[in-house]
Amino acid sequence: MKILFVGDDWVGSNARSLADGFRQAGHVVDVVDSSRVTLPTRLSPPWLYAKVSGRRASWTTAAVQDEIETAAAVIKPDILFCYKTIHLDQGRLLNVPAGLHVHYSADDVSNPYNTTPEYLASESRWDSIVTTKRHNVPEIIERGGKHVTFVLSAYDPAWHLPCAARTTRRFQVGFIGSRRPDRVDLLHRLAKQFRGNMYLAGPGWQRDPLVLKSSATVAGPQYGQDFSVAIAPVTANLILLNSDNRDTHTCRTFEVPAAGGLFVGERTPEHLELLDDGTEALLFSDEAELESQLHRCTRSPAEVTAIAEAGYRRIAGGGHRYVDRAREILADVC
Repeated sequence: MKILFVGDDWVGSNARSLADGFRQAGHVVDVVDSSRVTLPTRLSPPWLYAKVSGRRASWTTAAVQDEIETAAAVIKPDILFCYKTIHLDQGRLLNVPAGLHVHYSADDVSNPYNTTPEYLASESRWDSIVTTKRHNVPEIIERGGKHVTFVLSAYDPAWHLPCAARTTRRFQVGFIGSRRPDRVDLLHRLAKQFRGNMYLAGPGWQRDPLVLKSSATVAGPQYGQDFSVAIAPVTANLILLNSDNRDTHTCRTFEVPAAGGLFVGERTPEHLELLDDGTEALLFSDEAELESQLHRCTRSPAEVTAIAEAGYRRIAGGGHRYVDRAREILADVC
């Protein structure tokens, strides 16, 4: 099939990985990059406009819409596949000539942060909505969604793979992810406890005075293969979920074990389905159990190495690549 894919196309983005997944599944894929709208360059006119007005710059969104329509006229797509295009003109997207109009979101589409009034007003007009949140399925149907497809998140083997360490430093515990209110207190306590034996990377941490004071190693966001390189020297890789999205799994659920890292994550039904607790991952239900699992990593390095290797085999052999998700999506929506 011919797929016109609209999504953020920067290196390391999940949208780029999914577009490549459709191509790897044997389809003709043309991509229109929407990151000019969603992630305008810092201090550029669209960035300043968004900061002042709270809206995306109309001239930028119009330029992306024009590119989509021009591409559609040339390739005549069977599917217009839109990856979280909530900030684009929904009417123009839905009027693009295509056999099917499919909208995908990796985030909770009942969380206002991940929607716009314009998107919600048009949601029922999309031929299919794809979500990675199981709880979104009945919610979208109740809002009038025609067809809802649930798929799990995934990993990209081009980027998420075991890598050699690029440093002689070794870290007992690490976390790669955004600084969020629902996880900051826990990570402050762990940084204070593990100090130089902790690695913390992602948006916001380099401006956190308590983390900087702790002597933990702090870095900015890690995308693409840099993510796997960052995991290599870390023993226990924390998988912390986003409570605002009501997550029961996340992209890190797949990316960490695919990169050879030891999965130390929250005990949820989906995590229990994906990995065996104690032999393929170390799960916890509260902070006391997390402490126990981290001490286990210290006491039994050979055991945790074996657990990490088993987790890698389970995820890498389990059909959790983006190409697998692309096939699942098309099997359900077509």
